[in-house]
Amino acid sequence: MVFSDLFFLFVFLPSCALLYLLAGLIDRKSLQPNGRPVNTLKNAVLVLFSLIFYAWGEPVYVFLMLGCVLWNYLGGLALTRFEQYRGFALFLGVVGNLAILGTFKYAGLIADTLTSWGIPVSNPHIALPIGVSFYTFQSMSYLIDVYRRESPVQKSFGNLLLYVSMFPQLVAGPIVRYSTVAAQIQDRRVTAQDFAEGVYRFVIGLGKKVILANQFSEIVSQFLGGNLQNLTTSGAWLGILAFTFQIYFDFSGYSDMAIGMGRCLGFHFNENFAHPYISRSITEFWRRWHISLGSFFRDYVYIPLGGNRRHQSLNILAVWFLTGLWHGASWNFVLWGMYFGVIVMLEKYTLLRFIHRVPRVLLHLYSLLLIVVGWGIFYFDDFTRLGRFFQTLLGGAKEMHNFITTGAVFDHFWLWIAAIILSLPFRSAVQQLSARVLGGESSAVYAVISTFARILLSVALLALSVALLVGATNNAFIYTRF
Repeated sequence: MVFSDLFFLFVFLPSCALLYLLAGLIDRKSLQPNGRPVNTLKNAVLVLFSLIFYAWGEPVYVFLMLGCVLWNYLGGLALTRFEQYRGFALFLGVVGNLAILGTFKYAGLIADTLTSWGIPVSNPHIALPIGVSFYTFQSMSYLIDVYRRESPVQKSFGNLLLYVSMFPQLVAGPIVRYSTVAAQIQDRRVTAQDFAEGVYRFVIGLGKKVILANQFSEIVSQFLGGNLQNLTTSGAWLGILAFTFQIYFDFSGYSDMAIGMGRCLGFHFNENFAHPYISRSITEFWRRWHISLGSFFRDYVYIPLGGNRRHQSLNILAVWFLTGLWHGASWNFVLWGMYFGVIVMLEKYTLLRFIHRVPRVLLHLYSLLLIVVGWGIFYFDDFTRLGRFFQTLLGGAKEMHNFITTGAVFDHFWLWIAAIILSLPFRSAVQQLSARVLGGESSAVYAVISTFARILLSVALLALSVALLVGATNNAFIYTRF
């Protein structure tokens, strides 16, 4: 089940919303000492629907998640009850999470790698539990935040289960740190504005996914999904450009939907994307792309290793090795991570020192070129196909161009135009312009017109998305496999 699934949109989500509303009405009859309502039943409803959501594809892995939550629950209690062994308790907790991640995600990679080195090892072919990369990282963030005394220990197993399993962000993030939502688990309210903003944000994300990403996926499959023997150089560039847009609108769309649903439930998740394709350097790009993952590695790996204080270059490479490995159990992801790690490291000693002297247009072109090339490494997990693709990309094809490439451009002309525009801060620019014209964001005229425009846009996006989803055969989220 994914957010852009018709069953999710018209059965799962309304059922959850109805029961959540009823639970909230009951919870309001009970008050905390500070006079605020409790969230006991609302949390129970969220846990129930989160477990159903997670179990939809592979029910047995629910027990893996429950075991993971129990391990971290006991680890958190140990951190507070055995003061003299806090370091050891954290070590065991982190190792347990890494063991789950390593076993279910990387056992096959390790076996295949050893076999290729002449050490025959049977590949266990373990199915990847959805969201395991995300919920193990969130579990580690909980333990580390408690260890650092940045967040209180969670004494309720159910509340910790809610944090780890919450379905809006379970499958593909953003990676929600425990410190971000710790207080909201037990003390939150949903205002009318929260609900309206949440619905609007969800529909925007749905449109990104269904109207843009799904359409680009067809172009990607057309050019990059075959054996590449007849791929032209222009087709290689067009295919990887299509993937550049597909992965952005797919992943940022998912994040928008997760943030929107969280807002409707009373949770305020941090942003995960900030128009990354407008970046003027690769360093800036990674501050704008998958922000929650970047900040996780920065705070929990880079800084503890020494950050900028010592062994900076080695720390950067270590982080990017782990970043690549986190994305998938294939060596192309490691290569992809190291590719960006080397670039980021070199930028620190070169480009970033005189970036203000370089024309902005050249910086944008430089960044986009390296980003697109990086997505080529990311896309192909088979090194033979990867090599053939780059050979074609650099002009080593039988043909430079054919009518198929031209057709893919003009047949989807408005799709390309929409993708380019919406990759830019277009919505914020329109909002700012509207505010100036209509007397400012605080004016009544602006409030009425902006509300009407949002409603109209939401209805149009929802209707078009649903129409495209009827009979759709290609609707999976890219990041669900990571």
